[in-house]
This record gives sequence, structure tokens and C-alpha cells, in this order.
Amino acid sequence: MENRTPEVCLDIANIAKSFGEVKAVDGISLQVRQGEIFGLLGPNGAGKTTTIQMVCGMLRPDSGEIYFEGRRVQPNEFEMIRRVGVCTQQNILWEKLTCREQLEFIGQMYRLPARSAHQRAMLLLEQLGLENKRNQLASHLSGGMQRRLNLALALVHDPDLVILDEPETGLDPQSRVMVREYIHSLARKKTVILTTHNMDEADRLCDRVAIIDYGHVLVADTPEKLKRTLGEGDVIEMELTSELGQAVLSEIQAAEVQAQTSDHSLMLRGNALIDKLPAILEILRNHGVQLGETRMRSSTLEDVFISLTGRRLRD
Repeated sequence: MENRTPEVCLDIANIAKSFGEVKAVDGISLQVRQGEIFGLLGPNGAGKTTTIQMVCGMLRPDSGEIYFEGRRVQPNEFEMIRRVGVCTQQNILWEKLTCREQLEFIGQMYRLPARSAHQRAMLLLEQLGLENKRNQLASHLSGGMQRRLNLALALVHDPDLVILDEPETGLDPQSRVMVREYIHSLARKKTVILTTHNMDEADRLCDRVAIIDYGHVLVADTPEKLKRTLGEGDVIEMELTSELGQAVLSEIQAAEVQAQTSDHSLMLRGNALIDKLPAILEILRNHGVQLGETRMRSSTLEDVFISLTGRRLRD
């Protein structure tokens, strides 16, 4: 099978994977373009990790096919392993090796010459703010520094495809900004697949995102288009200084506006909401509802995510 378009880097065609009676992935098809940052989003248990493991060649699909630059991915094939870098959600470090030694060791495992491994190690330590820690043991680093080192380990062999699983986990605000800017700098140079529960991170970084649930792709498009077409319009949040009864909610909802209350606040969602606001305020005044601060915002990627996957937390 040939690559379907010149710009497609990764072609995932109807893959499925089960573990006993549990179907973790059930017919996922995606195309990731060369040089883009692609977000893979979904609740816990949606099938993200299993999909990533099949892309990396760590798992064999029960059915379906995966092509990387037109070549079918075979499990445990070194050529594919060499071209992919993976930063897992859990840090994988050797506590008794220094930062520099860890990177050089991994580089040589990927068959880099010792000199090249050293040069890559020093470059990544500088880029990720760890140059002054190069001779320090990993066990002596802060959690944020360990996370940055784990990212460097995924990149030391200069892979073409980079897979980042929750890269901002455990980072302090300064490290979060540094890592976010570094990931953004990889765009167009490498193809990046990013999994995250942070919708703001996905919105800021990703060219396109796919939201998956129960092993299926629900939608795949740019964040802006998803917010525009699936974000349920604008959002108005109002603080309440008095109780709001069901009769008031029903009257607001009759105006084709979604209305929810929680913790002394009223949240309204709908299309052309600003045009409906005078009528909503009139309803609230007629019922003697007292309002505090009122805020209006556009739909976010989190709104899209929740509308597609629901609000219920999963184990």
C-alpha cells in the first residue's frame, strides 16, 4: 500500500486491539501529516495508550494496518524504533547515572557513535535548561527537572516521529512554559503526537486534534474548527447571590439556551447568546434573582471535549 498523499506521515487504517473481553481500540483510522503537532485526546480508558503502543510497534494490532511514510509498521522492528521517540507519562530514569550519562547511554543504545551521542546530549541539556545539571545524578533532580530529562531521552537519537504522553505532568509553571515552547519549536522539523488531559495545552500547541472514546475516533479537526462547530456557541457565567429555582431554568431553556447551576453560579451556553441576553436578564429580574459578576467567553476545547465524552469521571 502506498502513502495516500505526499503530506501524510502516519497513516492509521482501521486498527483494533482487544485484551480478553475488553476491546481497547475498535476501528481507529487517522492520518497525521508531516511536521504537524497532532493531539490525541480522550478520557481515561479511551484507548490512547494502546493506540500509541501500536504506532510504536510495541503491540501488534488484531486487525488493521499502520503505515509510517508509506512503510507498514512491524512490531519490534528496529528501523521503526530508531525513527520514533517516546516520552512516557511516567519518568524512566537511571538514578545512579548523571544527566549526561543517561543521554549518552540511550544514544548508544540507538546505535549512535559515542561522539554523536555526546554532542546530542550536550545540545539537549542546553535546550531544556539542564546544562548546569549535566554531571548531577537523576535521583538528585527536582520533579520538573526529571520530567525535562525524560523528554530529552526521547529525542537524543533525533527521531522523525515524537510521541509525548502527558509531557507537562509534574511541571512547575516555569518548566511548563519552557517545555511548551520547546515542543512548539519541534513543529515542521518533526512530526509530534501529543496526548494530554490539559485542553489548554492542546489548544495552544496542536495543529489538529482527535478526540477518541471507547476505542473510536469521535472527531478529528483543528481546535478552532471544533470549537466553532461543536462548542455549543458562546458561554456566559453568572454569579448568583440568591437561589435559582427549576421554574427559572425551564423558562431560560425554552429560549434555546442550555442553563446549568452549581455552587451559586449560573452557566449559559448557546448560539448567538449575546442576542438572547436581554431576554434572559428579563426572566431573571421577573423572578427576583440577584446577580453578581457576569463573564462571557467563547467556547473552549474543554467544552468540546466534555460535550463529546460527558462529565462522568472514569477509573
